[in-house]
Amino acid sequence: MQEDPITREAIVATNRLIGSRIRRTPIIEVDGDDFGLGSVRLFFKLELFQHAGSFKARGAFANLLMQEIPASGVVAASGGNHGAAVAYAAMKLGIPATIFVPTISSPAKTQRIRDCGAELVIGGERYADALAASEVWAARSGALAIHAFDQRETLLGQGTIGLEIAEQIPDLDTLLVAVGGGGLIGGIAAWYAGRIKVVGVEPEASPTLTMALKAGEPVDAPAGGIAADSLAPRRVGRLVFPIAERYVERVLLVPDDAISRAQRALWDKLRLVAEPGGSATLAALLSHGYRPQPDERVGVLVSGGNTTAVNFD
Repeated sequence: MQEDPITREAIVATNRLIGSRIRRTPIIEVDGDDFGLGSVRLFFKLELFQHAGSFKARGAFANLLMQEIPASGVVAASGGNHGAAVAYAAMKLGIPATIFVPTISSPAKTQRIRDCGAELVIGGERYADALAASEVWAARSGALAIHAFDQRETLLGQGTIGLEIAEQIPDLDTLLVAVGGGGLIGGIAAWYAGRIKVVGVEPEASPTLTMALKAGEPVDAPAGGIAADSLAPRRVGRLVFPIAERYVERVLLVPDDAISRAQRALWDKLRLVAEPGGSATLAALLSHGYRPQPDERVGVLVSGGNTTAVNFD
């Protein structure tokens, strides 16, 4: 049976359901000159201030509130942020949770999972390894699997960011969104449905959506780089892909050194400590991968701040 589409109406309903459980994160309006970008207006959407340190809390609460949860609870595989978000939502709702992460998951993310009381299992080198282990556990335990990006409820939850930004910045021209598995950009692009330019940003070392669009379908891609714990699944989600084909204006690739420079710039100019995946959108601007028009109003989604791997002394 074909799954229900990710519609604006469904995103509105999801926002009503999870609204009391999540934070309406702030926008900071910044002169492009602050970053050497001229007369462009930048609007930073600060999802690093969301519960559990990233946008993933939206999809986590959507899943736990929209589905029937078995007595054995839930299980999730994650590079770190999704796991922390599911652990947080499960703690708040009194639901048992088991989280599988790979060895590349940052200490900041694994500690968040532990702090929320979830059972944490670390193993394998990449997200795909954690996903395979979580699927075995789900079959054995009967726990409900909560997918990090390729699940309708997850997409609907992440789509509430688009709804929120549209209310906060109704005259936005362009929105830059980091891409890993694609749940974030899929939900946001479904919300906007072509009303503004939604531009994806991926690390050069993890070009999941870039390769999928070139191939005409999701395909295996490299999964490396400094943002591998948040932006490096093996392939983009099957539910995400048709949304991206239709509504994502283009996808840009940024090198690791540009992501590192963007992390530093966020600290120097705004005193924000963002993780590498959360800095990729600004990296697209600073590396001139995306060149705004004069007076263009550009949204920069800072998607997460779970990191201990920065030293700005």
